[in-house]
Amino acid sequence: MVNDVSGARARLLELAQNSGSSLSSLSELIGRNTTYLQQFIRKGSPRKLEEKDRRTLAQFFGVNEIELGAEIEVKSYPSPTGAQEKPFAVPRDWVEVPRLDLGASAGPGAMVDGGEQAFDTFQFSANWLREQGLSNAQLSAISVQGDSMEPLLRDGDEILVDRATATFRDGVYVVRLGESLMVKRVAAGAPGRFALISQNMAYPPIDVAAEELEIIGRVVWKSGRL
Repeated sequence: MVNDVSGARARLLELAQNSGSSLSSLSELIGRNTTYLQQFIRKGSPRKLEEKDRRTLAQFFGVNEIELGAEIEVKSYPSPTGAQEKPFAVPRDWVEVPRLDLGASAGPGAMVDGGEQAFDTFQFSANWLREQGLSNAQLSAISVQGDSMEPLLRDGDEILVDRATATFRDGVYVVRLGESLMVKRVAAGAPGRFALISQNMAYPPIDVAAEELEIIGRVVWKSGRL
C-alpha cells in the first residue's frame, strides 16, 4: 500500500505508464487543465490530490485510493478487464484521417471520376503525428493501384498524402496528369519541367511540363499487408 504523498506521485506515474495513458489525458479525465497532473508529479503542486480527483483516477486504474494518497483505506475498485468494464475512458488525442474512395495508379494511370468521397477514416495518435513532423499536415488516405512503384509501394497499399506541402522537393507524390491520378517519384527536370519516375524499372520516366501537372500532395506514410 502507498499512503504518503511522494509515493502517490510515483504510483500515479507508474500506473499511467503501464496503461499507456498520458498525464495530459488523465488531467482531462478529472476535469483539469492538461498540465495539472504533470505539475502534481514533477513539481508537487498541488501537494496532494483532491478526493474527487483521487477517486476518479482510482476507479479508472482499478486500484485502492490509498495507492494515490488516501490517508485511510477506502473502497477498492476491481481492475478493469476490458473497455466495456472501465468506468471511464481516457480522452486520448486522436486525429481522424479520411480514406478517399479513389486510387492512385502506380501503373499507366487511373481515371478520376471527379469524386473524392470519404468512405471511412483512419485514426492516428496526435502525438505520433507530431513525432513524424505531421502535426500541421492536411492528410488523406488513398489506395495504390498497379505495380510501377514496386517494391516501394505495392498494389493495394494505402498511403497517407499530405496536401499541405508548400515547397516542392524531390520525393514521392500523388499527381494528376490530365484525368489520370498517379503516384510517382517526382523530380525537377529542365526548367519548367518535371520527371515522373517509377520505382519499377520496367516503366520508363515520363517527362511533363509543369503546367500539365497538378501535384496533389506528398506521400508521407504507407501501410500494407505482408
